[in-house]
Amino acid sequence: MSNAPLMPKATAVWLVDNTALTFDQVADFTKMHPLEVRAIADGDAAQGIKGMDPISTGQLTREEIEKAERDPNYRLRLQESKVVLPPQPKRKGPRYTPVSRRHERPSAILWLVRNHPELKDASIMRLVGTTKSTIASVRDRTHWNAQTLTPMDPVTLGLCSQIELDFEVQRAAKEKPLDANYSGATLLPASETTRKDEYEPAGRDEDDLNVDAVFAKLKTIGGKKHDEDEE
Repeated sequence: MSNAPLMPKATAVWLVDNTALTFDQVADFTKMHPLEVRAIADGDAAQGIKGMDPISTGQLTREEIEKAERDPNYRLRLQESKVVLPPQPKRKGPRYTPVSRRHERPSAILWLVRNHPELKDASIMRLVGTTKSTIASVRDRTHWNAQTLTPMDPVTLGLCSQIELDFEVQRAAKEKPLDANYSGATLLPASETTRKDEYEPAGRDEDDLNVDAVFAKLKTIGGKKHDEDEE
């Protein structure tokens, strides 16, 4: 049994829209970051992904969801699948795409390039059944129809299965592990982003003006001017 449900983003979209679960509960079940789940709830992410009901697919039960809604600290448990999928036969040669689906390949390529930049051209070619020149033109926005292309999930278009997509993504992640010395921008944990920093008032600078000395000097100047007027 896999630790994550099938189509985690689609499952997260459904849970956010149809349940009262917390972001941490949804993130723990779908193996996503809490900030990414929050972005889904705010409409900043997964805008083109249709929610998938985990109850109808047998991955969750209504009782399990209700139990988690009553206890925010409870973590959802993935149900064991009752369906045994047969092993996928290995294909030799390029994938054949029906003629009726070929005009949708650029949209699928655009979706893969944006959502899974770690995929190599060879992986995209296996998933969609396209050529390197087409992938390069979509990535560089030099495709003849680049202005009207809309990113669409290749699984939704029927160009590949979710199992094949997950397999290619996992293989790409293994081939390109995260660099331990990388210090670029990464998602911070929720404990850091939600922490309220205590306000520390800045100490008085040694170079601040001495107020008493300034007023004493002003009194001296004012006194001299008053004496001159009396003379």
